[in-house]
Amino acid sequence: MTAVPEAGASNGGPGPNNGERVFIRLGPPAEEPGQFVTEGAPKSYAADVQARLEVDAKEIIGRYPNPRSALLPLLHLVQSEDGYVTPAGVEFCGAQLGLTGAEVAAVASFYTMYRRGPTGEYLVGVCTNTLCAVMGGDAIFDSLKEHLGIGNDETTDDGSVTLQHIECNAACDFAPVVMVNWEFYDNQTVESARTLVDGLRSGNPPAPTRGNLCTFKEAERILAGFPDPRPDEGQGGAGAATLAGLEVAREKNMTAPSAGEGT
Repeated sequence: MTAVPEAGASNGGPGPNNGERVFIRLGPPAEEPGQFVTEGAPKSYAADVQARLEVDAKEIIGRYPNPRSALLPLLHLVQSEDGYVTPAGVEFCGAQLGLTGAEVAAVASFYTMYRRGPTGEYLVGVCTNTLCAVMGGDAIFDSLKEHLGIGNDETTDDGSVTLQHIECNAACDFAPVVMVNWEFYDNQTVESARTLVDGLRSGNPPAPTRGNLCTFKEAERILAGFPDPRPDEGQGGAGAATLAGLEVAREKNMTAPSAGEGT
C-alpha cells in the first residue's frame, strides 16, 4: 500500500479545512512480478495449436472424476507449449475447466514450478536451503551467476539456461544439489556446477546422477502426464548415503517394534 497525500483534508479524517487527505493505493509494489503478463506473451493460441492442445486436455481431464482436479497437469501442458504460464495458457485452462482466469492464476501463482516468464531450454535450480547452503550451495549459486552473467530467475542471452535458487529438493544426503529440469545432480562443487552449465550451453549436457535429462518443455509434457518417448536407461536408485542407516540397522540386527509394543 502507498499513502498519497492530497491537500484539503487532515490525516485525522476528512474535513473541509483540516490539512491533507490521504489516499491508500492498493495492489502489489511496482517491482513485484506480474501475474502472467510478461511483455510479448501470447494472449491466445492459433487455431491449430488450440486444436492440438484441446485433444491433450481432453485426455488429461478424463483421468479425474472432478474436471477441475485436472488444473495442475493442464498448467504443465501449457508450459510445455510456451515454456511458462502465459495469458493464453491461463485462458485455455480456464476454458477447458469452466474456471475464471483469476481462479487459474491463483493456483498457478501458488506453486513455484509454474513459471511466470520465458524459461531457457534448461532450468538450472541451485538449492540454497539450509543444508545445501552450508555445504556450498550459496557459493555455487553466486559462482554460476558470475559465470553466466545473469541474476536469479534470469536467462542467458542465447536462451539456453535459466538460473534460479530453489528450496529443498529432498536430497539432503547428497548436498549440495543442483537440479536441471527437475533432474538431480548430486554432491556438486563450484567447479562441477560450472562444467555442468557449460555442457548445457554447448549442447553436450552431462547425464544427471539420477533420471534422464530432457529439455524444459519436454519435461513439462511428461509432468502433464504423457509418456516419456525415450528408452528407459534406468533411473538410478537410492545411493549409499540414503541407505547408510538401513545398513547399520541390518548389521546390528535392529528391527521396528511390533504394533502395540512399547510406547
